[in-house]
Amino acid sequence: MSLKNFILSKLFLKNLGYAIVIIVGAVLVLLIWMNFYTRHGQARPVPNFIGLTMEQTSKLAKKSRLRYQVIDSIYTTIVPRGCIAEQNPKPGFKVKKWRNVVLTINAFHPEMVAMPNLVDLPKRQAIMLVESSGLEIGLLKYRPDVSIDVVIDQQFNGKNINTGDSLQKGSVIDLILGKGYSNQRTPIPNLLGMRLDPAKDKILGSSLNLGTFEYDNTIKKGADSINAFVYKQNPEFKNNATLQLGYPIYLWLTVDSAKLKVDSTRFVSDTIPATSISGTKSN
Repeated sequence: MSLKNFILSKLFLKNLGYAIVIIVGAVLVLLIWMNFYTRHGQARPVPNFIGLTMEQTSKLAKKSRLRYQVIDSIYTTIVPRGCIAEQNPKPGFKVKKWRNVVLTINAFHPEMVAMPNLVDLPKRQAIMLVESSGLEIGLLKYRPDVSIDVVIDQQFNGKNINTGDSLQKGSVIDLILGKGYSNQRTPIPNLLGMRLDPAKDKILGSSLNLGTFEYDNTIKKGADSINAFVYKQNPEFKNNATLQLGYPIYLWLTVDSAKLKVDSTRFVSDTIPATSISGTKSN
């Protein structure tokens, strides 16, 4: 039989039809299986675990049909000890069902660190060294001295502390700085709309102190305190107004944008984005 006659024969065409049906069926089964395996279109936003206890985290993960894994611990004052301090993916990021969320817990017992030598360092360099050592900056105290904004002494709990002394990570260090022999003053910074950490950095950068800060009743959980922004400061910002070096500034924070008495165009790089301010009203 010739090749042409074989190709046109009923037996060949019949087998060819079977082969096509089998291939098409296999492709359809593979596509259905892939769609089921990858759960296409079934992504869900990751909930916010930050500030939750491990028991609360377990319940929320089960309710959200997600798995979680604690891989590390840090020490921070932002959330209570034993609560979730960081998560990956971030809240709101969409993932498939039963995917793993990586968590970092706030340690129950802080690490111990050695006190660095800050004496004779410029203020900015001293602040950077304190923060990189796992400590926090407290008060900036000014004293008449030939130097200006240079560390004269370093203190912990109101007493001088020696270089190399062991401290809990996160301990607050006060700096005694020279202010020269003149009555030097500094402009009042505009802090409205800023989150707490950038506001504190700006206060310290202006050679002033953060007096106290207070949250209003819109702050219900840990995530709210992280997202809160300054809606009031005392002394208030005024053009050309100045304060003596080391003067305290008091802050009030909220997540209610209605309390932010500031032109909506006044947002700078270290303030919260306008799109992230909630419209929640206080009770």
